[in-house]
Amino acid sequence: MNRRPTLLAALTLTAAAALTLSACGSEDDSAGNDKIAGADTGSTTPTASPTTNEPTASDRPKIALPSDLSYTFEWPKTGDKEKDAVLADSEQSIKAVDLAIVKQDALDKAYLYYYEGEAAAGTEKFIQNYVDQKAAITGNYRFYAPEVTVDKDGTASFTYCEDQGKAYVKFLKNNKIRKTEVTAKSYVIYHTSLKKNGEGVWQIQEIASQSGSAKCQP
Repeated sequence: MNRRPTLLAALTLTAAAALTLSACGSEDDSAGNDKIAGADTGSTTPTASPTTNEPTASDRPKIALPSDLSYTFEWPKTGDKEKDAVLADSEQSIKAVDLAIVKQDALDKAYLYYYEGEAAAGTEKFIQNYVDQKAAITGNYRFYAPEVTVDKDGTASFTYCEDQGKAYVKFLKNNKIRKTEVTAKSYVIYHTSLKKNGEGVWQIQEIASQSGSAKCQP
């Protein structure tokens, strides 16, 4: 499954049919700065047993995104160290995929820091789709309704919602943005499985998404 199925479906549709895109918002073509977002799915190979060697900020990849791409994470801290680490790493994993699309690099090291095995392979294909179409994403993404469970074996499950209502596909060739109306499919639910690696990073092993989820509707 894809991290942003509605936007990816729009992008794929555009390749076959004359630049018709669906993202979210009201119809309007406009120009803007470069930016983007995305990700994918999969299961993965086992990683090293969790340790207490937590990576420092300097160890992590730097993620600098364009100003026309913004996020709202309604993920309050839980007070539990491991759950909060899952939330923090998941936030960075989302931004890292967006960075790869912005850079038009399907093998960018930043997202590979947070994705493992088949999940990484699926994400690479997701990003490559944008690269092939010379497309990006702009606007604002809102993430909310987080539910985190951490197990003693160093694995975790994380479910959350995404509002794509103010997110749009942008073509890099002419900077045109296609805005379409917000629908039930603009609200997407994600289910991810993560594992803490030997460096203390919560890496995504599997990810599944469903657009139009009743749980995520406003």
